Amino acid sequence: MAFSYPALRDKLKQRGLWPMTRVSRFAWYCLGLAVFLFVLQQLSRTLKISRGENLGGWVSFLSFLAIFCFCVVGFRWLKNKILWRLRNRLIVTYMFIGVIPTLLLFAMTFATIYLFAGQFANFIVTSEIHLHLQNVEALNSAIANELAIRLQRGEPPTIALLDSLRKTDVIWRHRDVCAWQGTKPLPICGDAKGTTFTPPTFIHGSFSEIVRDHGNLYLRAATVLPARTETLTVVSSEALDQELVQEIANNLGEITFYAGGIALGSQSRPGAEPASQANQKASSSSPGTREENRASNPDEAEVPHATFTAGTVPPAENMFDHQITFGTPLPVVEWETGTREQRSPLVRVQTRPSLLYSRLFAALGDFAKGVELILLAIAIVVAQIYRATQHIDRGDFSHRIPVKSSDQLALLASSFNSMTASIVKLILEQKEKQRLENELVIAQEVQAQLFPKEISQLESLEVHGFCRPARTVSGDYYDFLKVNRDRMILAAGDVSGKGISAALLMATIHSAVRAYSIEGMPILREAVAVGAAAGNAMMLASGIEGAEVSPGALLALLNHQLYESTPQEKYATLFLGTYDGSSRRLTYSNGGHLPPVIISQDGSIRRLEAGGTVVGLFDNLSFDEGTEQLKPGDIFLAYSDGVTEPENDFGEFGEPRLIDLVRENRSRPLVEITEQVTAAVDDWIGDQEQPDDITLVLARAR
Repeated sequence: MAFSYPALRDKLKQRGLWPMTRVSRFAWYCLGLAVFLFVLQQLSRTLKISRGENLGGWVSFLSFLAIFCFCVVGFRWLKNKILWRLRNRLIVTYMFIGVIPTLLLFAMTFATIYLFAGQFANFIVTSEIHLHLQNVEALNSAIANELAIRLQRGEPPTIALLDSLRKTDVIWRHRDVCAWQGTKPLPICGDAKGTTFTPPTFIHGSFSEIVRDHGNLYLRAATVLPARTETLTVVSSEALDQELVQEIANNLGEITFYAGGIALGSQSRPGAEPASQANQKASSSSPGTREENRASNPDEAEVPHATFTAGTVPPAENMFDHQITFGTPLPVVEWETGTREQRSPLVRVQTRPSLLYSRLFAALGDFAKGVELILLAIAIVVAQIYRATQHIDRGDFSHRIPVKSSDQLALLASSFNSMTASIVKLILEQKEKQRLENELVIAQEVQAQLFPKEISQLESLEVHGFCRPARTVSGDYYDFLKVNRDRMILAAGDVSGKGISAALLMATIHSAVRAYSIEGMPILREAVAVGAAAGNAMMLASGIEGAEVSPGALLALLNHQLYESTPQEKYATLFLGTYDGSSRRLTYSNGGHLPPVIISQDGSIRRLEAGGTVVGLFDNLSFDEGTEQLKPGDIFLAYSDGVTEPENDFGEFGEPRLIDLVRENRSRPLVEITEQVTAAVDDWIGDQEQPDDITLVLARAR
């Protein structure tokens, strides 16, 4: 076939080797030009032309451009040929999101079932071994008691029970029994072959363990009893050999012992079938040979050796009946020292789920079918509960599981329905609680506006108030009303109860005090006309309208209003005082409130007790008034019971502690005095909840 340029180009295009883009063509152009200049440089060197040396820089530059362009072309080729497209990426994403978690779930389920089945198989083997050990222990205790009785009576140490067991029970033909009175062996030791073992030196009571003695494993039990002046020690021993393990392996599978240097099964029972050739080789090595090999090659001692195998694994009953292989260590005690071995023998069990299932329900017989039906019914109920949980997850709390019987499963469904109804009730209660909390927040914001924010101080009196509710809103009350530049009304009170009702009554008192104080005499006369106590004394201050209502008359008005407008059990304690800056005189009336005190500079105190009982509880009351002269530096202190009544293990905080605290800090600003008092109360309360509202009203003459 004739060679032609178009044919060569078409073949290269089919194989994807022909440059199709500008970058690829430019790369080949640079490469070809670099090769041409390189050949030209070599020819110039051969012909010894001096100008040829200048071509080396161009060769390097063009080679760099060619390599860079080929890298770009190679990256594009990898992007188009190797990297996945968007559709493939989405498929892989769906695989990781949907398929992989499912596979992992199945793998975890299979692993869990496998581990459970393996542990159950190991449990069967260890339980059977310990059951044989308990049998040896029980009979050894009976033999020891019979022998002790005979020795106490001075009779010869023969055991009728042991002779009877050896004649009637095949198992006892393979067991050894030895006894010692003190350190003297008694003539009952040994079986038909006369096998003996050394007496234990570490046993002082009952003993029942798997032991190693001269390289072999035994089920061994010991009992120590007093016999005359010495102790009687009786030991029963049974070899843990292939025949015993074969009994355990029946209807279970294959059991293999890995001893790692312990010659298990070297002693076979009389009448036992010979083991396989491999097992005989594994068990024929003597302890001495094992020790020599272990000394010559320490690493070989760490490799576990299959001592013997008992039982076989039957064929699978179905496709899911896979073989299960699991192992467990067997705790062993060294007979010579009584210490626990660090390298315990390993028991490997090979079985199938069908065998474990038959062993699990072997005691039930035909009742196992009934158990399966019960489990099926439970699965149906669980499915109904699962569907009900899906309804609840979607927010449909009206769904109920139909109950058509009166058994335990029906009770479970009824409990679920009851739980759903309780959830609906809790949601409604939560919504109501949220609504109340929102209303409390609004009430707290409104009440915060009732307390004075910015207090206009008098030239001769500085004042400060503080209130901290025990709950969201407070029933305590304080206020400062500046009548004019020389006159101010001080108020402090405490409403009975807590919460919203107390806060509403506090707001009523706040509004009434401000209204009566600002409007003055006209409101007073109107209130008296509608039924207030006409006999109250009205002490009128001269010259300034709006300050004419005396504290006692104002308390009488408030008492009548609260008595008429509130329930019978509602009342309040209230202190009202009018301070006249021109004369430094405080005129006051106390309506059942804790008596405020005036702390003089010399430390003496005066209690403001003039007044009457609480307001709002009885009608037609009059309130006495008192007058106190304040000197510069005197401190007026009013407080609520939330300050003095908190308790701890030492009793109440108390008024004396409060007065001493204010007296010690009398020179500090009123704000700092308040902080000292509240901090002391908090320390007194400790981690307990604040029992009541804390309110402080402080004033200092200057």
